[in-house]
Amino acid sequence: MKWGARYLVVCLLAGFAVWAQAGQNADQSNPPGQSQEKSERPTLGPRTGPPGLDAGPLTSTVTDIRKLLRIHTLYIESMDNSLNEKLVEALGKLGRFRLVTKAKDADATLRGSCLESRRLKHVHSEIFISDRNGASVWQDTIYRPFNPPTLDQAVTDTATLVAQHLEQTVRAGERR
Repeated sequence: MKWGARYLVVCLLAGFAVWAQAGQNADQSNPPGQSQEKSERPTLGPRTGPPGLDAGPLTSTVTDIRKLLRIHTLYIESMDNSLNEKLVEALGKLGRFRLVTKAKDADATLRGSCLESRRLKHVHSEIFISDRNGASVWQDTIYRPFNPPTLDQAVTDTATLVAQHLEQTVRAGERR
C-alpha cells in the first residue's frame, strides 16, 4: 500500500510539472498582445541569392582575405555535372576576375566537386580557391535540392550561389 501511494504521488507531481512547463513554453512563444497566428518563425538571417532562390545563410569561409583581394586571374578546373561551365558563366558576369584557360597563367585555381545523390535528391558541392602554392584562400559548401527542379537547374543555382558568396566575401574584404 505504501508503494502504491508513493507511486501515485510521484505520477501526480510529474504530471503537474509537465503541465506547468507546457504552459510556460506557450507563454514564451507568443509575446503578450500577439496571437498564435501572427507569431513569426525565427530565421538564420536575411536571404542571400537571386529572387525566388532561397539560399539560406552564407556558407563560405575565407582563409586569407588579403590573398583573395589580390587575385585577379582565376583558372577553373573541370568538375562533376559541368559545374565548371556554369561557374565560368556566373563568375564571368561578375567581372571581378579574369578567367584564364591555363593554370600557369592564373593567380589562383578554383576546384571542387558537385555530386548528386539521386536517392536523397540533392546536389552537394564543395568549392575551393587556392593560390599558386596550393594554400587555401576561400571555400564554399552548398546543398541544393533537385527533382524538382531538374539536376541541371540545381547545378546552375549552385554556380549562381557560389558566385554571389564569393562576391559578398570580396565586398566585405574591400570595406575593411
